[in-house]
Amino acid sequence: MTEQESSAPAVSNPWLVAIAVMLATFMEVLDTSIAAVALPYIAGSLSATNDEATWVLTSYLVANAIVLPASTWFSLRFGRKRFLIACIVIFTVSSFACGAATSLAVILIARAIQGAGGGALQPLSQSILLESFPPQKRGIAMAVFALGVVVAPVLGPTLGGWLTDSYSWRWAFYINIPVGVFAVFMISRYVQDPDYVREAKPGKLDGIGLGLLAIWLGCMQIILDKGQEDDWFSATWIRWAALVLVICLVGFLIREFRHKNPLVDLRVFRHRNFTLGCILIGLFGAAIYGLVTLLPLFYQEIMGYTALAAGWAVSPRGVGAIIAMPMIGYLTAKIDNRYLIMFGFVLFAIASLWFGEVNLSIGQWTFLWAIIISGFGSGCVFVPLSTTTMAFLKNEEIGNASGLYNLLRNIGGSIGISVVNTIVARHEQLHRSELVHSLNPGRVEVQGTIRGMQGYLSAQGASPTQALHRAYGLLAQDVNVQARMWSYVDDFRYMALVCFGCIPIVFALKKSVGRKGAIGAGH
Repeated sequence: MTEQESSAPAVSNPWLVAIAVMLATFMEVLDTSIAAVALPYIAGSLSATNDEATWVLTSYLVANAIVLPASTWFSLRFGRKRFLIACIVIFTVSSFACGAATSLAVILIARAIQGAGGGALQPLSQSILLESFPPQKRGIAMAVFALGVVVAPVLGPTLGGWLTDSYSWRWAFYINIPVGVFAVFMISRYVQDPDYVREAKPGKLDGIGLGLLAIWLGCMQIILDKGQEDDWFSATWIRWAALVLVICLVGFLIREFRHKNPLVDLRVFRHRNFTLGCILIGLFGAAIYGLVTLLPLFYQEIMGYTALAAGWAVSPRGVGAIIAMPMIGYLTAKIDNRYLIMFGFVLFAIASLWFGEVNLSIGQWTFLWAIIISGFGSGCVFVPLSTTTMAFLKNEEIGNASGLYNLLRNIGGSIGISVVNTIVARHEQLHRSELVHSLNPGRVEVQGTIRGMQGYLSAQGASPTQALHRAYGLLAQDVNVQARMWSYVDDFRYMALVCFGCIPIVFALKKSVGRKGAIGAGH
């Protein structure tokens, strides 16, 4: 930190600081929803399957999770402003690398680097924002910040779909470059480090703890990404990877409990609300990231929608969250937050059951209200859950706790994406077997259908033999589409079960009415 920078006066208008830090977080949240819509196009362009393309999401989440616990140390060691700018530069440069990628391996490496750069953006932005406003205005500031974050899921799918259809999926990543440049300018101009950050002596980084964390999360990522492809634990290498995961996880836990200056202080889990809150955000992260991944894929893969049409179809989720935020921001300070959290889980479960009624004759807006309700429900969960989770922690524990809380959300999201894709693949095979069994050629109905199709194709000029072969081909194609659709239905219904299962855990939390704790915007 230079002398000139140290003595820089505080900015007179904290809303300029709010705009500066919101740009960084908005860019990071926007990128997740943009990438989800572009997945089928990324898969096609890079000669990958749709299952492999979802690694673009999970590699980001895991790299993001690894950096989260270390963000506090880096911000104290190098200065919060410098570290935030460095993270934005890494995020922006790696966004260009994602857009320029010529193979799946290159884009996965670039996404991992992008996730590492994006990991610290949200917690750093929140802490800077809170310190820029006087205590009596912090609630308004965080409500505006949360509103800005939930606008991103509205713009993300639509903007991503438009860029992908009009130009290329690569522009879904290139769009970060001007935003990143402007964010660096604003932060350089208006954000200053407080005295306690400038004078901080964080000590030595727990490198061993960070290394163990990276290894076990990396092993988990590889197992989740490749498990379905290699039939999970029937593959020898997956069993070895699981063994390494367990050893490094146990080593990490022992290290963090025993080390004098641990990477993360796990003793915070002695607080019941924090432990249960982390379990709930992990489960809900799995459900919401699973939904964010599944819906665009369903519209494009099964219904044949373009990226833009799929983006428009799923964008109302953000509208629901925007409607919820002002109401929830007011109610968290008035009523028992557990009722708000329960209400959010119930709404999300109802929306998931509604999605489970899907069929091949739906229109683009058939699930408009279900998507809005899912967004409203997520808003009802994220804000009061983060408030309740942090409600009984000391101020000095909140920074460490926030890193762990977001870590569990990302791990849950990565697991959720892998699980929903595994269910789609496995249950497609199951439903295909059931459908084929019901299509016994000896059945009168089946024979009538085949004869009708054969007659139609013959009328189009095909020979009797060609018409018969094509009829069987069309029937097989219909069976595959129906089997795939029913596997999506299973996924949606399982999400509802997970959300209903969270409700008893909610009421194991201690009662809390909006006290301290940062508002956590979900994406």
